[in-house]
Amino acid sequence: MSALIVVEDDPRIGEVLEYALKADGYSVRTTQRGREAVKLARDTEPALMILDVGLPDIDGFEVCRLVRKFSEVPIIFLTSRADEINRVVGLEIGGDDYVVKPFSTRELLARIKAILRRQNAAITSPTNLFHYGPIEFDPDRFRVSFHGVEVPLTKQEFKLLELFIRHPGRVFTREQLLDQAWGEGGVVTDRTIDVHVKTLRRKFGDFDFIETVRGIGYRAKEL
Repeated sequence: MSALIVVEDDPRIGEVLEYALKADGYSVRTTQRGREAVKLARDTEPALMILDVGLPDIDGFEVCRLVRKFSEVPIIFLTSRADEINRVVGLEIGGDDYVVKPFSTRELLARIKAILRRQNAAITSPTNLFHYGPIEFDPDRFRVSFHGVEVPLTKQEFKLLELFIRHPGRVFTREQLLDQAWGEGGVVTDRTIDVHVKTLRRKFGDFDFIETVRGIGYRAKEL
């Protein structure tokens, strides 16, 4: 049974979520406070965290930053703030998804299942070799094949491709992609990411899998 943490300062919403999740077979721990959520994440090693942004002590973004120091647990933000700036902040600090209130419980459950399905697939894979549509990705041998034909990639292209296809559906900002592919060394700009994404698209020409999310960044399609 997957254990989830629900962090929601509105007790009515918290009760609805707890009831729906337990009815769907999940074990649930709930709290209304951010600092307790961090402690729960450290002590219980949950499968996923549903995290409200507006909390009475520290906000959900700060909770996410603290949790990311010791855990890669998937995090779905819940918030009434639908503006682009808050979406970008949530993704930049390591959130996996973003649901705006009011929301459909059925939709939230579907998103939870999709994230956990991807997590379980990654954990149970017998080797590092994996497939994404017609792409075969072999990180151990630094090799990528497309329809059975090897595709030469630069180091940065390889890292970007891995990030995209290991997390289909997740939106990455240009800043996140720069951090992952280039680290802190070198002088690079947002335009650098756009050029590399364009090159990746060209190298996998008939397989249009990288989507542009206007004003935020890029994501790989969920197949």
